[in-house]
Amino acid sequence: MRAAILVVLAGPLAACSGDVVRSLASDAGYGPRVVAAPDFVTESRSKGAPDYMPVGVDAPKRAVRAKSVNGQKELEAELESARGRNEARGRAAASAGQGAAATIKPAPAPPQ
Repeated sequence: MRAAILVVLAGPLAACSGDVVRSLASDAGYGPRVVAAPDFVTESRSKGAPDYMPVGVDAPKRAVRAKSVNGQKELEAELESARGRNEARGRAAASAGQGAAATIKPAPAPPQ
């Protein structure tokens, strides 16, 4: 009879979440002791929100959705054309520099 009562009572307790059982155990004196942080620890911690995401908290939903496959291909084509334009400008600047360098006379040798 006692075994049947234990089985009936153990089922709901086993189905409870760990927080409920833990709080019941700590209220009964079987849980871990709660120790307050020392003063220097509480004073050194910032009062604002932490810069990191706490454990167990989901990341916030992004406001911008990811690009579709077509959007990615368009962006890739745009970046490729920008790279081509930049390379052409670089070649033009290099050739202009070489042309200007040909007209510059070297500095005279220092007197001895």
